[in-house]
Amino acid sequence: MKVYEELVARGLIAQVTDEKEIRELVNEGKAVFYIGFDPTADSLHVGHFMALCLMKRLQMAGNKPIALIGGGTAMVGDPSGRTDMRQMMTKEMIDHNVECFKKQMSRFIDFSDEKAIVVNNADWLMDLNYMDVLREIGPHFSVNRMLAAECYKQRMEKGLTFLEFNYMIMQSFDFYSLFQKYGCNMQFGGDDQWSNMLGGTELIRRKLGKDAYAMTINLLLNSEGKKMGKTQSGAVWLDPEKTSPFDFYQYWRNVADDDVLKCLRMLTFLPLEQIEEMDQWEGSQLNQAKEILAFELTKMVHGDEEAEKAQEGARALFAGGSAAQMPEVCLEDADFEDGSIGILNLLVKAGLAPSNGEARRNVQQGGVSIDGEKVDDARMQIAKEQIGADGIVLKRGKKKFMRITVK
Repeated sequence: MKVYEELVARGLIAQVTDEKEIRELVNEGKAVFYIGFDPTADSLHVGHFMALCLMKRLQMAGNKPIALIGGGTAMVGDPSGRTDMRQMMTKEMIDHNVECFKKQMSRFIDFSDEKAIVVNNADWLMDLNYMDVLREIGPHFSVNRMLAAECYKQRMEKGLTFLEFNYMIMQSFDFYSLFQKYGCNMQFGGDDQWSNMLGGTELIRRKLGKDAYAMTINLLLNSEGKKMGKTQSGAVWLDPEKTSPFDFYQYWRNVADDDVLKCLRMLTFLPLEQIEEMDQWEGSQLNQAKEILAFELTKMVHGDEEAEKAQEGARALFAGGSAAQMPEVCLEDADFEDGSIGILNLLVKAGLAPSNGEARRNVQQGGVSIDGEKVDDARMQIAKEQIGADGIVLKRGKKKFMRITVK
């Protein structure tokens, strides 16, 4: 099975501008393609994960990826899928985030020997002359067609600013610039980017008389139609300082039964034949499929060692494994007052509750335990000596826990 056919079989492809041409370019390793990432945070997250996996698959088939980091477009903010305007960022914030993205991408993409490149669209967008853009680019965009685009519809209800209205033009100009500078003949992206991507292929055709192609991939949605990669505490990040390898593992270990096989197909590099065998699995076997999913993705993002530690830590809680592999928080003397720490403060310190108020609700609802014993008093104090040399296991709910030790 060639790479394009595999993308179809894995349920990745949503829309294409010219299937015959795209299939030929991709299967023959002739695609020079780009995917854009706007640096709106200092870490990539699960929402970027499928795009990174796609870049890796295509590179393995001999195609050349261009990772475009939107240092310029982030100055405006993409209105796609938004009901409100994005927060404006300073240039210093954007530059910092760009460097963080570059480092994380190298775990997925081989940038050695020009096999792939990273570019920053600030390099050409920030120096554009406004009058030149109006004269050279403006005539090729119909305002009527732009306003009908899906990416603007939600923002139109609350008021689309002229700032955001220009985002499609900037993304189209990115494709036009990359086509000229690097021979980039294809753009890939999420299905919510379709209108912006068509703008780029049309600009290249009108300005240069050449063909370029666009393909969107399906968004990673759960069985309820909601975007995956969000938790009650926020996004699932690829940076281990923002989402620990254990929490990353647990996110995938806890996906719904209806979602596990879809995630295995779309995100892992396991052979399709192996995944198809899992189609017949039921009951407890689905838990095994979830373990496979969690391990494979954690290994890809954080490496073998962290994936193994995360898996052992999860099994330690649910199957009596080694407590040494549990995620851990080490308390210091400053965390104790008169030799003890309150249960509410401990829950917050361990990252199991965002605030004392939330921690109090967790205790009152009977969802907190220490070493298997339920905590029913929100005023409970834990003495430093109680924690001991081996530590204690603090648990909130069924699936959140932390080993507490003392320095």
